Amino acid sequence: MLLRYLGTDQQVRYWCEDESRLGLKTITGRTITLKRVKPLAIVGWQRKNFYLYGLVEPATGDSFFWEFSHLDSTCFQDFLDLFSKAHPEVLNLVQMDNGSFHKSLDLEWPDNVIPIFQPPNSPELNPIERLWEHIKYELSWEHCTTLDQLRRKLKQVLDSISSEAIAEICGWDYITSALLSATS
Repeated sequence: MLLRYLGTDQQVRYWCEDESRLGLKTITGRTITLKRVKPLAIVGWQRKNFYLYGLVEPATGDSFFWEFSHLDSTCFQDFLDLFSKAHPEVLNLVQMDNGSFHKSLDLEWPDNVIPIFQPPNSPELNPIERLWEHIKYELSWEHCTTLDQLRRKLKQVLDSISSEAIAEICGWDYITSALLSATS
C-alpha cells in the first residue's frame, strides 16, 4: 500500500491512536495528606460511561479526539472517516494496538489512512497511553453525577492541554529521532 506513495510529494504524518473509557465511577489516585491521614472524598459508583477515541502526532502534539458510546468496529469506522476528512490532503500513518475491531473485515480504510499495528500486549509502546494517564490524573477525585457533567470537565482538561504539552508527553525520543531521520 505504501509503494504507491513513494516518489510523490504528498505530506506524510505519523499518528498514535487508542481509545479510553471514561465514566461516572470516580477515578481515585494518590493525593498528598498529612502522615497517617487518609483522604476524604465523595466517590461515585455509577457504571455509566463513554469512550474517547484519540489520535496524537508525537512530533507536533497535534491531536484529534471524538467521543463514542461503544468500543466496536462501527464506531471505529466512523472515527476513521471523521479523521480522514479532517486531514484529507495528507497520508496518515497510524500506530495502534491489535484490538479486534481494528482488524475487523468490515472496516473500509480511508485511502489516506494506513494502519501500523504494534506487537500484541504492548500498550507501553503507544505514546497516547501516557496522555490517557495525564487526562485521568486531571480527572481524579472529580465526582460527576451525570455524563454531561463529566463531558464538560473532560472538555476543560482537553482544552487546557496545549500541543506543546502533548508533544512533551507523547514525543518519545526514539519516535521523534526516527521521524527526523526519515525526513532528512
